[in-house]
Amino acid sequence: MNIKITGVGSYIPDTIEKNEDFCQHEFLNTDGTSIKNSNEVIIEKFKSITGIVERRYAEPHLTSSDLGAFAAEKAINDANIDPEELDYIIVAHNFGDVKPNTIQSDLLPCLASRVKHSLRIKNPKCVAYDILFGCPGWIEGVIQAQAFIKAGMATKCLVIGTETLSRVVDKHDRDSMIYSDGAGATVIEATDEEGGILAHVTESYTYDEAYYLYFGNSNKQDLYSDTRYLKMHGRKIYEFALNHVPVAMKACLDKSGYGIKDVKKILIHQANEKMDEAIIKRFYKLYNTPTPEHIMPMSIHKLGNSSVATVPTLFDLIKNNKLENHSINKGDVIIFASVGGGMHINAFVYKY
Repeated sequence: MNIKITGVGSYIPDTIEKNEDFCQHEFLNTDGTSIKNSNEVIIEKFKSITGIVERRYAEPHLTSSDLGAFAAEKAINDANIDPEELDYIIVAHNFGDVKPNTIQSDLLPCLASRVKHSLRIKNPKCVAYDILFGCPGWIEGVIQAQAFIKAGMATKCLVIGTETLSRVVDKHDRDSMIYSDGAGATVIEATDEEGGILAHVTESYTYDEAYYLYFGNSNKQDLYSDTRYLKMHGRKIYEFALNHVPVAMKACLDKSGYGIKDVKKILIHQANEKMDEAIIKRFYKLYNTPTPEHIMPMSIHKLGNSSVATVPTLFDLIKNNKLENHSINKGDVIIFASVGGGMHINAFVYKY
């Protein structure tokens, strides 16, 4: 028995927020003082580091669970299964359903229950639950799904990553330009076909690193005293990722039984172009091997960082030939990897 991704789908919102749309924002330092550079300079520097030119925001009437349900429907259709046969629905997110212009996230009922309700699944033995694991949440959901299947507790699982980060960012913080909205979903099944999940690794670093991503006050200190926003220590995250993610990826690949030259694609969380490039470069350096061209697909330039949704959305785009210079063929060995709030790192090696 092998455990494979048999269906994939994503929901990319229609609303495009371009870099130039931030020209009128009042960006401030963390202490509330004005930034000396003009917004044009701030935005250009931001683009050179992150690679982001534009990002997507969800329509005001839609929530994270709505986006997740849309992506799930596509994944179920792609897998050509009856949704009533699903044993688990695992929804990875970080902030629940956040409606525009509100200061509360809504987690009751859990988003997985809402998605199951939206899909009109009647089967009570289809267990729906959420996973809060930072940006690596979708990958961790896949790892949990394959564990359920291996243990004989399931044959079909639906794993979703969905987020509306545009609703939890501080518009006075330059980092707010990184984040976006979206959802990706996959059906995980037991199958007799060759390939599937070959190895996985998960690590949590919390002794010093737990609060590298956190909820904090707006940079505009005389406003929004009762509201908290997504904040990060960017330099610390960058250094953490470079020191730990390549090592975890190597441990995962070594465990799979395949070598570095067998790897055809690396689908890494779309956090920051420069950071992701540096991670991949260090990963190949661990094998004393030059980094191949077109090994790392990127969607961040047009879609931004949608947290748990970035990796499954990227996979969906490649699978459907919507990303230039990138394709996946039967038998290809792929590494999926992520890093994020907690601080958590995970990866799995997959034979397509």
